[in-house]
Amino acid sequence: LEVALGQPFIVDDRPGAGSVIGTDAAAKSAPDGYALLVMSNTHTVNETLVPNKPYALLRDFVPIAPVNYSDLVLVVHPAVAANNLAELLALAKAKPGKLNYASSGPGTPYHMAGELFKAMAGVDIVHVPYRGSSQARTDTIGGQVDMMFDAVTTMSEFAKAGKVRALATTGKVRSSALPNVPTMSEAGVPGYEAVIWLGIMAPKGTPPDIVRRLNAEITAIVGRPEVRDDWARQGAVAMKMNPEDFGRYIVDDIAKWERIVKISGAKPDQ
Repeated sequence: LEVALGQPFIVDDRPGAGSVIGTDAAAKSAPDGYALLVMSNTHTVNETLVPNKPYALLRDFVPIAPVNYSDLVLVVHPAVAANNLAELLALAKAKPGKLNYASSGPGTPYHMAGELFKAMAGVDIVHVPYRGSSQARTDTIGGQVDMMFDAVTTMSEFAKAGKVRALATTGKVRSSALPNVPTMSEAGVPGYEAVIWLGIMAPKGTPPDIVRRLNAEITAIVGRPEVRDDWARQGAVAMKMNPEDFGRYIVDDIAKWERIVKISGAKPDQ
């Protein structure tokens, strides 16, 4: 974008409160096209998970463009007596509340993937939240927890090395990073889909011509063969939508995770 627009881009990373602090700062920025929000489905989950936050996505932002998505992969420690998803489901149903799964924290895509799995598969497994993916991953590999939904871009190498057993990926089609691993739908949970996606939004009031220009530039960048090829090697897939379609995608994602947050009883701190 710096090259395409002839403007410097500064990453203003403001961590805290599950992305709420940084998102609120973006919402309060001038709607002139010079302040953008890099967002993900963490933000759509937060619409329900964090009801008293100072902003609302659909009220305070306008959609610009999606960037990419990547699948998650459900892995188990090799000591878990399940060589495939069917065996894991049988084990979980035989021992309700005895198996557990790690996540990078409450309300994250990894946590919500686990809750969606519980709801759709009808199993009772216990959520073990961590402060970030690294420790959750370490303890899954070490056998302190039984399983984890993790980004295929990260966990695929551990699966290939035999440190964990990959049972299923979470997209509609098989992941390029783990082509021999079935999708959740193929493996026994029809209709299951949970991916990590990234997109760009801008403060409400950003002029439509700026929104269109940014959408065109971002779409062109993610469509470059070298970008798509690099992402494919990591298991990520470029996304292409106009602002209106991206807005509808966000609305649908909010509705999807609203149901799961309510079913699971998930809270920001647990």
